[in-house]
Amino acid sequence: MRPTAIDYQIMWNRLIAVVEEQATTLIRTAFSTSVREAGDLSAGLFDRTGRMIAQAVTGTPGHVNAMAESVTHFAAQIGPENTYEGDVFITNDPWLGTGHLHDITVVTPVFRKAKHIGYFACTAHVVDIGGRGFGPDGNEVFEEGLLIPITKFAERGKVQDLLIQMVRANVRTPDQTVGDMYSLAACNEAGDRRLQSMMDEFDVDVLDGLSDFIIESSRKATLEAISNVPNGVFTHGMQVDGYDAPVHMQVTLSIQGNTLKADFDGTSGMSRFGVNCPEVYTRAYACYALKCAIAPQVPNNTGSLDPFEITAPEGCILAATRPAPVSVRHVMGHLVPDVVLGALHKMMPNTVPAEGASALWNIQISARPSDPSSGLPNREVLMFNSGGTGARPALDGLSATAFPSGVSTMSVEATEHVGPITVWRKDLREGSGGAGALRGGLGQTIEIEPRDGYDLYFNAMFDRVENPARGRDGGRNGGAGGVHLSDGTKLRSKGRQLIKNGQRLILSLPGGGGFGDPKNRTRDAIENDIAAGFITQDEAREIYEYEG
Repeated sequence: MRPTAIDYQIMWNRLIAVVEEQATTLIRTAFSTSVREAGDLSAGLFDRTGRMIAQAVTGTPGHVNAMAESVTHFAAQIGPENTYEGDVFITNDPWLGTGHLHDITVVTPVFRKAKHIGYFACTAHVVDIGGRGFGPDGNEVFEEGLLIPITKFAERGKVQDLLIQMVRANVRTPDQTVGDMYSLAACNEAGDRRLQSMMDEFDVDVLDGLSDFIIESSRKATLEAISNVPNGVFTHGMQVDGYDAPVHMQVTLSIQGNTLKADFDGTSGMSRFGVNCPEVYTRAYACYALKCAIAPQVPNNTGSLDPFEITAPEGCILAATRPAPVSVRHVMGHLVPDVVLGALHKMMPNTVPAEGASALWNIQISARPSDPSSGLPNREVLMFNSGGTGARPALDGLSATAFPSGVSTMSVEATEHVGPITVWRKDLREGSGGAGALRGGLGQTIEIEPRDGYDLYFNAMFDRVENPARGRDGGRNGGAGGVHLSDGTKLRSKGRQLIKNGQRLILSLPGGGGFGDPKNRTRDAIENDIAAGFITQDEAREIYEYEG
């Protein structure tokens, strides 16, 4: 019997549980703290043409929305004639995957009764992929690590030993990196088991009807949501730090009926350093911003993403071309929603937040023995840290919260366990939230020191140092970020630098912008900020004209 619309709706709801279990398997089996502790991953189910049907809530928009494109590349390049039961596909190609070499995407074809019916796919950030390491100093993608083209990790159930040997020979953390590759494959296998059980229950053998129902329902709902926003052309620009020169980001939103186009013409050209962003990652975060504001209730899948037409001029920093360096593409990519939301604010006032810290303050640490003859091993440590989000039209911003990426921060205990470092301080940064009727979220202060016997080389990939998050509608800017040693020595916000044994690195993470005139902040809110240590009495008097 052909399933009814009610059957499809029930199955659609069940698919969310399927892909959540898929993602949970990856978190439980991953070797890298970026996956296990921070949730820097994505997982989803796709039909046999590569259209995304369902995605796990666990994960990042950059991974999920980019993966919605990347699976179509797997389907096209490998082809149905070379797809067999037991196959597992893999790539970390930045332009066919999710934007840089540190993200490995694994795709597993789903078979039922010997017929190919779809794909499970997942992506995760690995701690090391060789080359210079995770940082922005490379001048070509060839310097940034090992590129795995779209190929088979396993064929008919047999893992390709040569691929494993090549990866192990090219990375600093062979057990972790290869272990994560197996974890990604296990993640898809867990999803497959749960899906087969669901299909047994509903007595269906193909996904085509369910896929069409989900995608067309979502497309219709998204087009309707777009048709409800004002028509017009809205342009917004924003300057960010870049590496060696400021970067101008600009977007023009054109809305007519249920057609919405976002074009990044006017954005700066490519950098010679690794802050460039492949267009697949730009589209991922531009779609995320648009969907959050316009169609937040529509489930995320190919049907809800396709109506947003995103373009950027080839060769600009948001549409980098091969062989540009792209290692820290997240810095520009995480700032894309801010410029898109700025244009949306002109179209839909009192809907979107002020600018936030936005780009994660990732820090990749290479711990090296101070005495090379000591016999101490080299260690690699990755930390994710977040500044404050922008204030919202009706609420204060969130402090130390990753938006738009949505990842968690690794715990201090987990970070210290994997590398010879001590985190002496990790607290909210007083006064860093932009003042306003609604206050921006606070950044953090983080203090790190190498443990005995080690020096630390760290790759800085920080923004919002020269160009803090701007307030909206009279709100003040958030606090700018800063990088320095405990003795006051100022360090660069991007690039590889040395922290010698006995020195301490201090990161001052940026805060989010405020929303609305500070004079309109309520007395209760000001007093709560003072009591919580978010601002001082002097700041309250100076900024808010508060006399307590």
